[in-house]
Amino acid sequence: MTAPGFDTSVVVVGAGQAGLSVAYYLRRLGLDPGNDVVLLDRGPGAGGAWQFRWEALRLGYAHRVNDLPGMDELGVSFDTADRQAPARDVVADYYARYEKHYALQVVRPADVTRVTSLLDGFRVTFDQGDGPVDVTTRILVNATGTWGAPFIPWYPGMNSFRGRHLHTVDYVDAEQLRGQRVAVVGGGTSAIGFLLELEKVAESITWVSRRPIEFLEEQELNIEAGGAAVAQQDEAARAGRALPSIVSTTGVPRSRRIQAAIDRGLLVAEPMFSSIEPDGVRWADGRFQQIDTIIWATGFRPELRHLAPLKLREKSGGVTVGQGASWRNSRIFFAGYGPTASTIGANKVGRTIARQVVATLSSLG
Repeated sequence: MTAPGFDTSVVVVGAGQAGLSVAYYLRRLGLDPGNDVVLLDRGPGAGGAWQFRWEALRLGYAHRVNDLPGMDELGVSFDTADRQAPARDVVADYYARYEKHYALQVVRPADVTRVTSLLDGFRVTFDQGDGPVDVTTRILVNATGTWGAPFIPWYPGMNSFRGRHLHTVDYVDAEQLRGQRVAVVGGGTSAIGFLLELEKVAESITWVSRRPIEFLEEQELNIEAGGAAVAQQDEAARAGRALPSIVSTTGVPRSRRIQAAIDRGLLVAEPMFSSIEPDGVRWADGRFQQIDTIIWATGFRPELRHLAPLKLREKSGGVTVGQGASWRNSRIFFAGYGPTASTIGANKVGRTIARQVVATLSSLG
């Protein structure tokens, strides 16, 4: 199916859940991985962003991880996975088995640095550690997710802080913060996970959030709440706006672990401080707290720097995407963007994008 003059028909950038889902459905629709489809992934191994998460994180502590399409053929499921093993190890193991079973031939480590337009397609430039490599393609599927674009909001005095700024991507384990006075910023499950891990390790913990925390009565995220979050993400993506936070629209489920922490008084969030000083943080009412490390569990933005030459970004801050397709270029698709950024929608959009890709290739001849 590869057209003359192009190395391949489809390049998928990213082999996390969204990228693997697209690759699976493209294979089912008759495209040959490694020939018609080239799957590029920056990570050193399988597992997407999960392989970089901290060791103490367990599957039962995080949002639910849905099975990849066709994973039942392997005889494994995240629903029955070992809840005591590190989540990063379980996901990496299952994804590696999945890639091998379906012969997806993922190229890694392949850090995509730049995508440029050609007359009838794209040139994708990536680095494997020994210099840039180019591959040309007729269609591009971007599935890079968000892990490579951590977001830290700016506050007055940030640069004067003599302590340490630590984002979620930098967190290794609680031991690195033993005996320290720690502020955790954020209102999602990652922030709560850090609080629970640091409870008996740090000298003191201060939890601050930019918005009030809504603890749901459910132990897991319910379909209605999830649907509302997806709808808001979809609306923003279709309008080309910056994407809203998922947790701001879903709330935090009251798992038994979280409820126990609420009962013992650990999970009480302060309002956001107004400024950062060399030795701590200060609130608008004048209160001051000495802090050694600030953990910014403040989320991520879509990782799209490599697409800058394509000029897809709107003035309102986002990329206009509907049903997984770019509205500025019909040969570019986005998996894991906006409403499909979580496990709620990543698998479904894999099928949708694969069908559109094959239809587009057919129309090109």
